Amino acid sequence: MDPSQIREKIGRFRILTIGRANAGKTTILQRVCNTRDNPEIFDSAGEKIDSAVLTASRERGEHDIENEMVFQSNPGFVFHDSRGFEAGGESEFEKVKAFIAGRSKEARLKDQLHAIWYCIPMDEASRSFTAGEVKFFSQCDTGSIPVMVLFTKFDALYDVEFAKLRKKGTSWKDAKELAPKHAEDLFANGPQLQFLKDARRPPKCHICLPNMDKDNADCGSLIKLTAETLDNEVLQQLFVSTQQTNLDLCMKYAVERCYHSGSNR
Repeated sequence: MDPSQIREKIGRFRILTIGRANAGKTTILQRVCNTRDNPEIFDSAGEKIDSAVLTASRERGEHDIENEMVFQSNPGFVFHDSRGFEAGGESEFEKVKAFIAGRSKEARLKDQLHAIWYCIPMDEASRSFTAGEVKFFSQCDTGSIPVMVLFTKFDALYDVEFAKLRKKGTSWKDAKELAPKHAEDLFANGPQLQFLKDARRPPKCHICLPNMDKDNADCGSLIKLTAETLDNEVLQQLFVSTQQTNLDLCMKYAVERCYHSGSNR
């Protein structure tokens, strides 16, 4: 099926983001949608919610995971947001489980949830999983919906390794150059990935995202990996044609589609 036909039939690619406060979720979504603007919020009936109403709801501690976030720069994506389980404890966890289960039962592909991005910031002092996160990867069955862990603010680990290298007498220039590789190597054998590997319900994959707050931030690797995690070819084509930040990926999948189409004749 042609990507334009897929978009006409399914409409938008739907992603649930989960993460603690200040996990960098909004920044990531802005990068994906190539904008600095905040999203517009719509309720489950498709009615736009006034920003003053949203602010008042937040101040009262209210949050509705059914609300849809849409960036005008790329309305082909619709995002749902969970505050992370430290905000609402058991009740928030149950809401997320119910939301995922409910969307899984939707008859139409357009109403289903297509991917989950779980954001875990690396600038926290402990950089360890919270009790809520442990619970999610132990108990939450997402069925066929792929879960990706996004280790956000990963450049915080660069700063840690830079400080260690400088303490050992490494020059400023060399420490700056070596720190990212040191941080990545240490992380690859660290407790976070070991936990995910041993979890009862592990994510499909993970990605480390440094410097997403910079003007020249590149989310191409996130886009590419997300496309690769999608087993449904129709959803894969929808995602690739919807994203606008990785043109090489569009070309790659277009060539593959033409190749497969020619092979089937």
